[in-house]
Amino acid sequence: MSEPTLPAAKSAGRMNDAMLSSLRPPTLRWYLLAFFLGAVVAWGLYAFGYMVSTDMSCTGLDRPVMWGIFIVNFVFWIGLSHSGTMVSAILRLSRANWRRPILRAAEAMTVFTVTVGALFPLIHLGRNWVFFYLIPYPNQRGLWPNFRSALLWDATAIFTYVIGSSLFLYLGMLPDLAVARDRSAGWRRTLYGALAMGWRGTAREWLIFHKASTLMAALIIPVAVSVHSIVAWDFAVTVVPGWHSTIFPPYFVIGAILSGVAAVITLMVIIRKAFHLEEYLTPLHFDNMGKLLLVIALLWSYAYFVEVQTTWYAHEPIEWEVFSFMAGKYTPALLLMLVGNSLLPLTALCFRRIRRSVGAMLAISLLVNVAMFIERYLIIVPSLSHKNMPFVWGTYFPSWVELSVTAGAFAGFALMYTLFAKCFPMVALTDVRELEARKVLVPFARAELPSIAGKEAGDD
Repeated sequence: MSEPTLPAAKSAGRMNDAMLSSLRPPTLRWYLLAFFLGAVVAWGLYAFGYMVSTDMSCTGLDRPVMWGIFIVNFVFWIGLSHSGTMVSAILRLSRANWRRPILRAAEAMTVFTVTVGALFPLIHLGRNWVFFYLIPYPNQRGLWPNFRSALLWDATAIFTYVIGSSLFLYLGMLPDLAVARDRSAGWRRTLYGALAMGWRGTAREWLIFHKASTLMAALIIPVAVSVHSIVAWDFAVTVVPGWHSTIFPPYFVIGAILSGVAAVITLMVIIRKAFHLEEYLTPLHFDNMGKLLLVIALLWSYAYFVEVQTTWYAHEPIEWEVFSFMAGKYTPALLLMLVGNSLLPLTALCFRRIRRSVGAMLAISLLVNVAMFIERYLIIVPSLSHKNMPFVWGTYFPSWVELSVTAGAFAGFALMYTLFAKCFPMVALTDVRELEARKVLVPFARAELPSIAGKEAGDD
């Protein structure tokens, strides 16, 4: 079912007012939300400062589990950053026009999640002041970092991804910043005028804009795939039981896209409700995102089945011991992971009524990301606590420091997104207006016909 055709009487001014509603003066509730999130971030910073001033003994990390909730957060947040690549870049190249109202939310989420995720290797260092050892640079001792280390390439790939995703977000915002500039006054007009870089919307500017957007979309996809593939190599290149697997890179990429798409659906619901964008984020968008989530959940289920089946078929003692230990001690977490990532999406999202229900999609998307966080935990902790030598087997539970830093990370992401939504348009204004222009009915004799632009490829 396609979107209903909008009447030609709907003015561009009304559309601008609706989609720039997030830029209105903040309310008391907004201030309360920002204060609460800032307080949680401050508590997380305090916990991090306490860890730096003492040592890593204040965490739950100990032999043999030397990677804990910090690395779980790292893998989880880097995975969420694939949302912008999947929803924006890939759908842009495929000319799926229904993506247009979702673009900005996904692209902004990519920048903020990869920024939060990139902090956790630095937090986990212990001696945090030597973070520059991760950077490949010549130093006074004539030494270079180890180029065989996946950690070095983590830093390289993430740094490239931060720059690329930020440029991708900024490039898509250029026309919208010009619209906001022309409708603002005071410091906002000065800010938007500087960021819009003199955009006037000429034919030549639009031609260059579309070419640059397509080029950036094509370039950001391999960068995003390389980021989570390298994160997977942090595990796969070791000889730790449960990690040494060739399926890890594609498995991690699929899981990242699954969590990213689910997070975009969650943000769609929040933005739709907060800024009263029900007319632009319609059930059709949730329907299409539900189909996308269903396909990715199917791919993830297949990848997980292959991993478990290979472990069972080979039945190597130490590998099977790790899997049996995880299935025994972590049974509730394992079941929640399988239900949230596989069983529920594969059954519920087959029904169109559920995919078009905003409440149901919110619940499913939240459960998917809870299950993905558990999945990252189950990858890291059981394998380390049951390594090759039984006499060093141990347990792990995160301390208040680790949990506080984790809460601060979630609050920091929410705070950055809240501030961004108040300062910049949360809907790709010019993209949506272009789509609506294609749906306008043009009078012809005694009839009304769709505009010629609506016949272009990709409008179905």
